[in-house]
Order: sequence, then C-alpha cells, then structure tokens
Amino acid sequence: MTADRNNLSRRVLLKGLGLSVALPWLEAAHLWSGEFSKPSKRSPQRFACMFIGDGISPPQWWSKGDGDKMELGESLTVLAPYKDKLNVINGLFNQQAGGGHAKCAGNILSGVALKRGRVIHGGVSMDQMLAKQFEDDTFLPSLVLGCEQPVSGFHESQYSMVYASHISWQNPNSPIPIELYPSLAFDSLFGSQSGKLQGSILDQVREEAASLRQRVSHSDQVKIDEYLTSVRETEQRLQNLNKQQTKESLQTTPASQRPPVGQPQDFREYARLMCDIIALAFQTDRSRIATLLLSRDLSGQVYPFLKIRDDHHSYSHSNTGPEYQSIVNCHVEQYAYLVERLAKMQEGDATVLDNSCLMFVSEHWNAHNSNHVPLVLAGGLGGTLQTGRSLDYLNSGNDRRKLCSLYLSLMDRMGLELPAFGDAKERLVGI
Repeated sequence: MTADRNNLSRRVLLKGLGLSVALPWLEAAHLWSGEFSKPSKRSPQRFACMFIGDGISPPQWWSKGDGDKMELGESLTVLAPYKDKLNVINGLFNQQAGGGHAKCAGNILSGVALKRGRVIHGGVSMDQMLAKQFEDDTFLPSLVLGCEQPVSGFHESQYSMVYASHISWQNPNSPIPIELYPSLAFDSLFGSQSGKLQGSILDQVREEAASLRQRVSHSDQVKIDEYLTSVRETEQRLQNLNKQQTKESLQTTPASQRPPVGQPQDFREYARLMCDIIALAFQTDRSRIATLLLSRDLSGQVYPFLKIRDDHHSYSHSNTGPEYQSIVNCHVEQYAYLVERLAKMQEGDATVLDNSCLMFVSEHWNAHNSNHVPLVLAGGLGGTLQTGRSLDYLNSGNDRRKLCSLYLSLMDRMGLELPAFGDAKERLVGI
C-alpha cells in the first residue's frame, strides 16, 4: 500500500434505527466503501478555540525558549508534557477591540469593529469561515459550545452584552447560539434520535460493531474498543448528571413540565464534558471546527472548589493575586485536558492533535487592556504548522502583530486563502 493511500481517510459509520456512529481512522483498506467519508489526500485538519474572559494573570503567563528547552510560566506549566506541540505567542493584538469590556470578546475571532447601541453589528468569525469551507465534508459544520449563560442588556460603555457573551458569529448581525447543555451537544453528533433512547446509542449498533471487529486488524480492534468505551463513558457521565438534575428539578417543577436537561454545577466537570464532545467530533471527523466559551467577558462564574468566594470578573481586577491565578490555572487545565485527549488519538502515523490546531485565547491581557492578547496554539495542522516555539511580536510594530494576520495564516494552511480578514491583509511573519 503506497504512502498516499495510507493517508486516505478511512472512517466507517455504524448504523442502526436511524442512528449513525462514526468510527475513528482505521487501517483496514479492504473496508473502503460508500460508508466511508470521502477520501482525501491527507488527514483532515481541525480547528478549535477555547476562550477565557477577562484576561489572565500576567506575571504567571510567559514562555521562553524552544523545543525541549522551552520554559513555561506557572499558568502554562500544565502544558509542559506537550511543549513540543505548542506555539506560545506573545504580543499579538486585536486593533479594533479598543480596550474595556463588552466590545473585546465579540470580535476576538473576527477583528471587526463592533457597533455601539441597540443595533448589533460585528463580523463573521474565522471559525465560521472555516465551517463554511468544510460544510460539505462533515456531518456538523461546527460545534459552538459554552459553559456560561449568555447575558442581555448593555454595558455602561453602551455596547450590547451580546458581544460579551459570544465569540462565534455566522454573519455581522447574528452570533451563533451557544449550546450550553452537554447532553444536547452529544446528541448532535449522532443525530436527533440519540436523545430519545432509553439505553446507550451503542446498543443500536452492537451487532454491526461486532461484525466489523471480526474483519479488521488487531490494532483496529483496539481503536474501535477504545473509541466505543469513550462514547459509553461520556454517555454514562451525562446520564448520571441528568438523573441528578431531574431529581432536583422534580422537587421544584410542576409534574406537567419536562425537567430540563442537566448542566454540571462543577465547572471542571462541565468543561471536560464539553471537551470530550469536541474530542469525539474530531476523532470521527463528524465536525472539524469547534469553539468553547469557558467563561464570558464580565464573567459571573464562581469556583467554590478553589476556596474563593467572589465571581470571576471581580477577581480579574486583582489579577496578580493568588485567587485569580488559580482561576486562570483552572481554565488552562481544561485546555490541557483536550490537548491530552487528542494527543492520545492515533490517526495513521500521527495523532488527531498533530492534525489539529487548538487555540486558547482571552480578549484581555489584564483588566481592560487589549493592547496584546494571551494566546497559545497546540497541534501542527497536519505538518503545515511548526510547533515547539515561543514567539514574541510585542515590539514588531502594530502592522506586524495583528491577531487577524495569525488567522489569515491559519486559514491558509486549512485551504481557505483570503485576500484580507478583519483588519489584516498580510499573513503573520514567522508563524
């Protein structure tokens, strides 16, 4: 089998009772059929953005050196096992953000100046540009997920809080609705029927999975078993969550109303369920684009497990203190969790992480300061993006450190070449 043939996409759908469960990349060339996704000359590339509102803790957010010699500040230490897969980028800025709250998060992925007042106007975000690029190749164009409820009204600056609550925009006037419920996000990967089942979705495809296992290599059997176990474990965590939420809801909800689908109370469990869903989507090529808003701008999130009492935004004004450092560290830990998940998913001679770009970003460096944004990339986009680097653009001049220049460079590598995007016409030098 030639190298080019080895790089073809080899995924199969298990089908039963209107459901489809996509399996990850398999070696079994003799199984190629109409059930597989359309072959490509290389493994699919994926992009995900994880967002933390209200900035980071600057004294703890740094890197220096490259490769094995890379050193990381306290906030990034959890990423040390994967430093050869990282690009820690300092000094980029979102020129149209202008500082302050409410107007910096809404354009973090578009770079377009937002409009003050009642008329919502921004720009299409780069994740949705990429989703449009891949919409014919995947089951879902994109996943737009969140761990904090959007808010309405206006900030004192007279910018709508819609901007503070959404990073993914389908057109200049409309953000993509955020999916806040892990159960519904999980169901979206397998079709609308999965949410109606009493048992596991895997029960519906058990016979087909057993038949498939008999026809593949031992290594493919291991991949199938690992993936199906991952699906089932995610299901069980969601089911346990929903049972608890239903029990609590029945105590306060009239019998005529259906109890709501559960949302975890613990931020860590919430974020990791969402990360698991992104990982399943990427592993099976059900979707190649995802955003996860861990906390919004002006965040009201609380973190009792960190032994702190006030909300996220309140602590951000004292961002050099240990309380806010612990909040930022907790967010980066969720990012590291997804990095680790994808790094363990083999895909041919590489991993799903190797074929992806996972971005962690905030709209502020510190409270009200968007002069440069904290940003980390993990993954090599199928070998098109060099990794293991500390990159600093802070003193490069404003025209050479635009956040949207980075986006142009990333979109280029994913097959979407644009003459300009947001406030940038040039690619980021050195990326």
